[in-house]
Amino acid sequence: MTVHGVLLSGGSGTRLWPLSRAAYPKQLLPLLGETSLLQQTAARSAAIPAVDGLLVVCNEEHRFMVGEQMQQSGHRPGAIVLEPAPRNTAPAVALAALQSQILAGEADSVILVLPSDHLIRDEVAFTEAGERAIELARRGHLVTFGVVPTSPETGYGYIERGAPSERGAWEVLRFVEKPDHVKANEFLAAGTHTWNSGMFAFRSDVYLEELAKHRPAIHEACRRSFEARYSDLDFTRVEEEAFLDCPSESIDYAVMEVTDRAVMIPLDAGWNDIGSWTAVMSEGAADESGNVAEGDAILIDSERSYVRASDRLVTALGVRDLLVVDTPDALLVADHTRAQDVKTIVAELQQRSRPEAEIHSRVYRPWGSYETIELSDRYQVKRIVVNPGERLSLQMHHHRAEHWIVVGGTALVTRDDETFQLTENESTFIPLGARHRLENPGKLPLEMIEVQSGSYLGEDDIVRFEDGYGRA
Repeated sequence: MTVHGVLLSGGSGTRLWPLSRAAYPKQLLPLLGETSLLQQTAARSAAIPAVDGLLVVCNEEHRFMVGEQMQQSGHRPGAIVLEPAPRNTAPAVALAALQSQILAGEADSVILVLPSDHLIRDEVAFTEAGERAIELARRGHLVTFGVVPTSPETGYGYIERGAPSERGAWEVLRFVEKPDHVKANEFLAAGTHTWNSGMFAFRSDVYLEELAKHRPAIHEACRRSFEARYSDLDFTRVEEEAFLDCPSESIDYAVMEVTDRAVMIPLDAGWNDIGSWTAVMSEGAADESGNVAEGDAILIDSERSYVRASDRLVTALGVRDLLVVDTPDALLVADHTRAQDVKTIVAELQQRSRPEAEIHSRVYRPWGSYETIELSDRYQVKRIVVNPGERLSLQMHHHRAEHWIVVGGTALVTRDDETFQLTENESTFIPLGARHRLENPGKLPLEMIEVQSGSYLGEDDIVRFEDGYGRA
């Protein structure tokens, strides 16, 4: 049986705001280490000997970033399936199972389902557990990984184990919602409960059978959506209307809590779901006062605090139990005990239509990125970086003109009927209404300052005539 590692990359990571945002969520960030959590998950999955290839299921808004990171990781997936809208994990895994069957050419392919935003310290122990889970999956079990708890954690759901099963697994007695502190202590003392990791292994046909049995509406919507799929560059797009009809439900509720085929494998591998700033802090190197500093941060006469600096010096004096996270356009200061409630700030920002809820000051595009340096009513200054060999769409604007100044690399400029090159310290002007395109023909990143001026400066004032990324 073919085995696919399935990376679920649809989360938004709102509890890690302001670093994690809807347009650039935590799984795409190098929160812990030099590579992103997605890239670490890909490497961890590919290292399991039984795994034959990878699949990714992600939000369509993140497709180019996911594609680029997977390519950089050296673990190119067999497919990247795009979700038109978030519908939780049960539909996402259904799409992965259907795609796995197509790639494998067999209905009983095995999928190892891994959220792409977790940390595993002991990769040897994880590989051993993964091998056991895959073998159990081949035999028709629906396998979940139960993390051996190390503390009375109230931020996780739990799995209560039943009778012993085969190959060191246990029958699943029940899934338990996030408990209060008293219950969490009881679970830890009893030794019969594990944390619910959200990681699974099963045969594609078995999962789809159980989904059809217990949640036929989800199964039917995913089936219809996937049958009408089509390719878009390196991505697989499912039919949007059918998928939007799909109920939103987690795999726990839809299948694992109601099936009689579930077993649990205990996992003791230094697992952390990186679900809050206190979780990130727990992975850092603390000083003698329990403080963790990331970036250019200095703490004096402070205790048990976390300070993360991005682009400037951040200092703290005489503080206790604080979380301080600084980014170029937003600063979070929170009590240590309110780490799980950071998502309420995001909800408030969304209610106020604040862009900081969704995007960073640096916005990533398939061709590179841009960063707003200055914004006023009638002008805007941006720093634009175009990756080697990439180009923007052929476009025009109704309400603004643009001045381009090259500060690094080489630019190939199209302006109406003329094409010409610019190098460092050279500039040009794009009049309002002119068709134009910016390209990087070189082998180094193109860095440019763009000054926009006009009556309206919104990103929706773009008319695309040609586009290499399917956005025209």
